[in-house]
Amino acid sequence: MHITPGGSPRPARTALDLLRCPLCGARLARSGSAFVCPVGHSFDIARQGYVGLLGGGVRAASADTAVMVGAREAFLRGGHYAPLAGALAGWAVSLCRPGAAVLDAGVGTGYYLAAVLEALPGAVGLGLDVSKYAVRRAARVHPRAAAATWDVWEALPVGTDSVDLLVNVFAPRNGREFRRVLRPGGVLLVVTPTSRHMAELRDAFGMLAVDGAKEERLGRTLSAFFRHVETRLREYAVTLTPGEVADLVSMGPTHHHLREGEAAGRAAGLDGPVRVTASFRLSVYRPL
Repeated sequence: MHITPGGSPRPARTALDLLRCPLCGARLARSGSAFVCPVGHSFDIARQGYVGLLGGGVRAASADTAVMVGAREAFLRGGHYAPLAGALAGWAVSLCRPGAAVLDAGVGTGYYLAAVLEALPGAVGLGLDVSKYAVRRAARVHPRAAAATWDVWEALPVGTDSVDLLVNVFAPRNGREFRRVLRPGGVLLVVTPTSRHMAELRDAFGMLAVDGAKEERLGRTLSAFFRHVETRLREYAVTLTPGEVADLVSMGPTHHHLREGEAAGRAAGLDGPVRVTASFRLSVYRPL
C-alpha cells in the first residue's frame, strides 16, 4: 500500500475530509454512492453509511464478527464502561481545541469516539476498523462522525499532519503511521487494560489474560515516534448479571476461542450477579 500526503494539510470540514485514497494517496471526493480520487480509484459507500476501503477479498482472522459486535453493543448499553469513556473525553477536552480533527484507530462500534466528539464542540471524527460489522455502527454513532473499513496495521488512508487527536482504545498501535497522520502539536491517547481487568472471570470463562509486559511493549512500539507524557490508572468495581457476563466474554478476542453459545452456557451456571474489576491505563503521548 502507498499513502502520500495528498497535498498540504487544511482543516477538516467533515470527518471524511481526512480520508485519502489507499492506493495512491490522493484526496477523495464523493461522487454519487462512492468516493473517488482524481486517478479514478473508487470506493463504495455502504448503505449503512461507511466507506468500504478494504477490497472485497480482504479478510482478517482477528476482525470482530457480527456476534462479537452485537455483544459489545449490548454490554456497553449497560454503562459499565461509561466511567472510562468519560475519563477519555475529559482528557481530550483538556488537550485539544474545539473543532479538532479526531481519528479513532480501531474504532469498534464508535462508543468512545462518540464520547470524545460530544465533549469537543465542532470536532469531527473518523473511525477506522477492519470489521464491517463494527463500522456499520460507528458510521452512525454521532452526527460529526464517519467511518471506513481499514486495517490499522497498514499505511493509514489519512492525510499527513491532518489529525489533532488520535484515539486508540484496546486496538493495535501502528506507531509510524500514527506519527505521520498527527500534526506536530497533536496528541495520541491510548487505552489498555491492566492485568487486573476482569481477572475474577478469567479462569471460569477462559478469558485471555492481559500480558504483564504489555505496558513495556507499548512503550517500545511508540518510543521511536512519540514522547510519553503521562499515564493515569482508572479502576472501579462493576456488578454484572449472568447475561452481561456472557456479553463481556463474547465481545472480545476470547470469543474466537470458544464454541458457539459456550459463553452463554457458562454464564447461565452463575448463582447470580457477580462483582468484578474494571481496570484501565490511559496514556498520553506527543509526537517527537
